Amino acid sequence: QAADSLRAELAGDTVTFVVNRNINVSNICTVGCAFCGFGQGRRSPDAYEHSEEEFRRRVREAVAFGATEICMQSGIHPSWTIEDYERWLRIAKEEAPHIHLHAYSPMEIHFMAGGLPLDEVFARLRAAGLGSTPGTAAEVLHDGVRQRISPNKLPVARWVEIVEAAHAAGVRSTVTVMFGHIEEPWELAEHMRVVRSLQERTGGFTEFVPLSFIPFHTLLGRTHGIEEISRDENLKHTAAFRLALGRTIPSLQASWVKMGLDAATEALDWGVNDLGGTLMEESISRLAGSYHGVKLEPGDLIGAAHAAGRAAAERDTLYGIRRHHPLPVAA
Repeated sequence: QAADSLRAELAGDTVTFVVNRNINVSNICTVGCAFCGFGQGRRSPDAYEHSEEEFRRRVREAVAFGATEICMQSGIHPSWTIEDYERWLRIAKEEAPHIHLHAYSPMEIHFMAGGLPLDEVFARLRAAGLGSTPGTAAEVLHDGVRQRISPNKLPVARWVEIVEAAHAAGVRSTVTVMFGHIEEPWELAEHMRVVRSLQERTGGFTEFVPLSFIPFHTLLGRTHGIEEISRDENLKHTAAFRLALGRTIPSLQASWVKMGLDAATEALDWGVNDLGGTLMEESISRLAGSYHGVKLEPGDLIGAAHAAGRAAAERDTLYGIRRHHPLPVAA
């Protein structure tokens, strides 16, 4: 009830969603996180890297579907340079000049930057078409947890430095947390403290996205015997995250890929005001063993909001409202 009333105060009663498409350009990755089922070594039979032609086709498909956003993240590909990252942005903009490019996690930014100053990196990416950046690679912003689940991942201070540089460059970002594995509650509390103080400094986060850990096809799940978090615990965590944010980030998003659309709909009473995107393709959760699908139609998300007794609205990436879907009168 406390989370729900804070949601109503900060975000109102309309449930938002975005029509978007994920494109994971390559799954070749050198990092080797224990919680990941997506990344592959270069010689793996499951490794892939989209050709330019295939990438263009996927962008055109997104436009035909009505997407306003393309979300682009990949593995940390050992031979890519910042020029490759710029090139993918430019190709997407050639195919779809008006689409918003929500691309490149802090880990990808860290890798492509090499020794370059971050303000120069973001200036180059913005010139190539970057619109905003996903605040993934956050996992739990506590170095003790990070050492245990992804020792090759960037440390907390560097994650914060990159996100602050993005916000300083006028690039907004989302922010995530990955919970339901080996973390302790106090470590999640530290994550929320880091997020909240960063938002108080910059105001650059658009939304907070809790991501429950999918254990099935991951090293971390196997070695620690981790079971999928229960629906009740998922909802309780969601409400606690809303309260921990206080009034700093107005939007809290439920990940239907992680928890399923039914639980995401229920989460609308637990502090959530946004149902995320249609996605069209989703590799990272699917390859970790998620069984909730990879694509929804806008009508599915509108229906979920209406089932919760709330009006729906399609938004863009930065929360501009594109069209309203009021509750049917009978409801």
